[in-house]
Amino acid sequence: MSVVAVVDYGMGNLRSVAKAIEHVAQGQQVVVTSDPAVVAAAARIVVPGQGAMPDCMRELSARGLRDAVIRAAAEKPFLGICIGLQMLFEHSDEGDVPGLALLAGGVRRFPAERTTAVGLKVPHMGWNEVVQAAPHVLWRDIADGSRFYFVHSYYVEPAEPSVIAGSTVYGMPFTSAVARANIFAVQFHPEKSAQAGLQLLGNFLRWQP
Repeated sequence: MSVVAVVDYGMGNLRSVAKAIEHVAQGQQVVVTSDPAVVAAAARIVVPGQGAMPDCMRELSARGLRDAVIRAAAEKPFLGICIGLQMLFEHSDEGDVPGLALLAGGVRRFPAERTTAVGLKVPHMGWNEVVQAAPHVLWRDIADGSRFYFVHSYYVEPAEPSVIAGSTVYGMPFTSAVARANIFAVQFHPEKSAQAGLQLLGNFLRWQP
């Protein structure tokens, strides 16, 4: 049976993610794991996460998962969610910490002059539209402009526009999804995003990059 590993590094709503994936899994086993060997052996990898970037990166290393996640992102279908997106980049302004540097660019905080000055609160929390930058298997049967659920104060700023798969406006446009080869990662939470989120997770389980 094909295994989908949800990587447990002590951060985030792992059970909610796993349950949402199980809801759309077809003959696939969903395992929440902190074991690098299980991550290495799994057919697909999901890296969710909530919380502060410094804590996430520290826990990833402390549990011996850093190298396993890097290898998985190079070899197999990989879905990053929230911090699981941000950690793919080179550096985060949150805590001034390095990321995994799998994608060029950084992680920035929403600037007050573009958000609070126009009456928007940070963190960005709630439903918002995602405009698809280009066709992708993970957008299949999801209408352009569909709404997804967000909870974040920081956003990714890719150095290479070609990796941008989706964008959202919150006082300013920002990248809310990226894609490259076998990697797809999103700032929003598909596990909290009703039918559109379930569709994206189902598309991921069927994806053959």
